[in-house]
Amino acid sequence: MDCLLRQADSLETLSEVVVDSAATTAHLRTLHGEKMDRWGTLVLAYKTLGVVFGGLVTSPLYVYPSIKFLKSPTEEDYLGIFSIIFWTLTLIGVVKYASIALKADDQGEGGTFALYSLLCRHMNIGILSSKRASTNSSLSHSMDEVTKKQSKLGIFFESSVVARRVLLFVAILGMCMLIGDGILTPAISVLSAMDGLRAPFPSVSKSLVEALSATVLVVLFLLQKFGTSRVSFLFSPIMGMWTLTTPIVGIYSIIHHYPRIFKALSPHYIVHFFLRNGKEGWLLLGGTVLCITGSEALFADLGHFNRSSIQIAFFFTIYPSLVLTYAGQTAYLIKNPNDHDDGFYKFIPTAVYWPIFIVATSAAIVASQSLISATFSVIKQSVVLDYFPRVKVVHTSRSKEGEVYSPEVNYILMILCVAVILIFGDGKDIGNAFGVVVSLVMLITTILLTLVMIIIWRTPCGLVALYFSVFFVMEGVYVSAVCTKIHEGGWIPFAISFFLALIMFGWFYGRQRKMEYELTHKIPLDRLGMLLSDPSVQRVPGLCFFYTNIQDGLTPVLGHYIKNMKSLHKVTIFTTLRYSLVPKVAPRERIVIKKLGLKGVYGCVVHYGYADSLNLDGDDFVGQVTASLRVHIQNCSDGRPSSPMEIQEEISDLEQAKQAGVAHVRGKTRFYIGKSCSWFDRIMLAFYELLHNNCRSALPALWVPLPQRIEVGMLYEA
Repeated sequence: MDCLLRQADSLETLSEVVVDSAATTAHLRTLHGEKMDRWGTLVLAYKTLGVVFGGLVTSPLYVYPSIKFLKSPTEEDYLGIFSIIFWTLTLIGVVKYASIALKADDQGEGGTFALYSLLCRHMNIGILSSKRASTNSSLSHSMDEVTKKQSKLGIFFESSVVARRVLLFVAILGMCMLIGDGILTPAISVLSAMDGLRAPFPSVSKSLVEALSATVLVVLFLLQKFGTSRVSFLFSPIMGMWTLTTPIVGIYSIIHHYPRIFKALSPHYIVHFFLRNGKEGWLLLGGTVLCITGSEALFADLGHFNRSSIQIAFFFTIYPSLVLTYAGQTAYLIKNPNDHDDGFYKFIPTAVYWPIFIVATSAAIVASQSLISATFSVIKQSVVLDYFPRVKVVHTSRSKEGEVYSPEVNYILMILCVAVILIFGDGKDIGNAFGVVVSLVMLITTILLTLVMIIIWRTPCGLVALYFSVFFVMEGVYVSAVCTKIHEGGWIPFAISFFLALIMFGWFYGRQRKMEYELTHKIPLDRLGMLLSDPSVQRVPGLCFFYTNIQDGLTPVLGHYIKNMKSLHKVTIFTTLRYSLVPKVAPRERIVIKKLGLKGVYGCVVHYGYADSLNLDGDDFVGQVTASLRVHIQNCSDGRPSSPMEIQEEISDLEQAKQAGVAHVRGKTRFYIGKSCSWFDRIMLAFYELLHNNCRSALPALWVPLPQRIEVGMLYEA
C-alpha cells in the first residue's frame, strides 16, 4: 500500500511538473509571439517609410518655393511662417490623423470611402442598402443592434433623402480629390527635386528638367505591377536616408544661421504675423498648407499596413524630421530673406549638395508611391461597392488583402501625371493646384470624422465641438486661401474631380435605374413554376449558374431566356454576387444556399467585402458552391423533412449535373431609350451604356473559362 501511495505521490508530482512545464512553454511561446509581433510591427513601420510617408516627408522640397511671398519678408515674418507650419503639422498631422483618424478604420481599411461605408453600415443608408446584406448573417444582426440604439443624427440621415445625397456627394468629392492628389503628388515632387539641376548648371533648361521628370515618372509607374511590398522594400532605405539627412542639415543650418529659431513655437508669432500682414498673410496660407501634403495618404494607406506601424514611424521619425528640416530652412531664410524661391536647395551646404540632390531626387520618386498606393486602394473600394466602373484589380500580396494594383488605373495616372508636368511645367501652378486638393481632402475628412464621432463612437458633445471647431475653422481658412488660386492652376484638381465625379455619378445612375427595372419586372417563384410546367420547356442535363442582381425574386432575363430557349438545366443555381458594406466577410458566412421549392432549383448568395479577393479559380468557385449545396441538402437546412432516399437522389442529381457540364449564364442587358424619355435620361443612360460597354465583365473576376460562359441579351425599357 505504501508503495502504491509513493507511486501515486510521484505521479502527482510528475503531473504537476508536466503542467508547470506546459504552462512555462505556453508562456514562453506567448512572449515569443509578442516579441515577434513587436518585431513584425517595427518591420512594417520601416516599410511605411517607402509607401505611406513619401509625400509628407518630402514636402520641404516645394513648400517655400510655392509660397507667394511678401515683397520684403522680415525676420518676424519668417518666424510667423515657421510657427504656422509647426502648428499645422502638430494639430493636423499628430492630433487629427495619427491619433484620431487612424482609429476610425473600417476593419483595417482607411480613407474617405472607408469612413463613408462605415457610416452607411451603422445608419442603413447608401447605395448598398441593408436589404442587400444576408438576412441570416451576423452582419445584418449587428447592423440591427446598432440601428436600435441609433443617435438622433443617424435617424435624421436615414429619414432625409437630401442629407443622404449630400453625404454621398461629400464622399465622392473626397475620393475624387484623393485621386487628384495621386496625380499631382508625383508631378510636383519629382519636378521640384529635378529642378535642383538648374542651380549648379544654369545652362540646363526648364524643358529638359520637365522631360527628365516625365521619364522618371514613367519608370515609377512601370514598377507598380510588382506590388507595394516589393516596392516599399526597395524604397524604404531611400526614405530612411532622406528622413535622417535632412534634419541633420537642418540642425547645422539652425546652429550656423539662427539658433533661436525654436522660440517661434509660441503661437503668438502667428497672431502677430496676421496682424502685421493682413490679407497678404492670409493669401500666403495657400503655400504653407503644402507642409501637410500626404497626410491623407497616412490614413488611406492603412489597408496596406496597420495602425501601430504607421504611428510608430510618424511619431518617432517623420514628425521630428519635418520639424527640424523646416526649422533649418527658416533659419537660413532669416539670414538670406530673398532666397525663398529656391528655399530647399539654397539652404544645403555646398560640401554635401550633390549627395543631398541624389537623395532628394530618389526621395521625390518614392514620395509619389504613397498617393499611387492610396489611389489603387480607393478605386478598388469604389469598384467592389459598385460606385465605379469595373476595372481589373490585382492582389499583389498573399498576406495583405489591402495590397492591390490596377493596370488601367496605373496607366491613366501615368498619362495624366506626365501631361501635368509637360503642360503645366511651372512648379507654382502645380503647387496652387496641389494646395486646393490637400485642403479640401482634409476638410472632407474632418466632416466625416465628426459624423463618426457622433453616430458611431458616441463621443461627448464637448469633445466633438472642440474637435470640429478647431479643425473645421483651421482647414476652412486654408480652403478660403487656396480658392483664390483657382485661376493660377487651382482649376486643375477641380477639372479632374469633375470628370471623375461625372463617371461615378453616371455609373451610379445607370446601375440604380437597372436595379429599379429588375425589381419592378422580377419573376416570382410561382411564375417560374408555371414556366417550367409548360410541356415545351425541357430540363436539359448539366449544372447552370444563372447570375442575378436581386435576391427577392429572379431576374427578368430568366423569363426572356426560357421563352426563347425553351429549356433550363436540370440543376440551376441562381447566383448573386453581393458586396456587403464591410471590408471582409467571414468564410462561414460567404456562401449562403437555399432551396427555392422547385426540383433542381436553388438560390445562392456569395458575400464579399470590399477588401476581400474575388479572384477565385472557376473550378474552385464551382467546387465551393457545390460543396456548400451538398452540406445544405444533407442537413435539410430549409426545415423541410426529407427522407434519406430523397436526400441521396438529390445529391446524385447534383453530381450527375456537374459531370454533364457546367455553364455560367448572365444577362447582357442594355437600355432601350425611347422617345418618351426625358433629355436627362437620354444623356445619362447613353453615358452609362458607354461606360458599361468599355468596362470589364463581372465573370472574369471568377476566372470562369470562356467555353462555359453564356450571355443572354435583353433590352430594358428606360
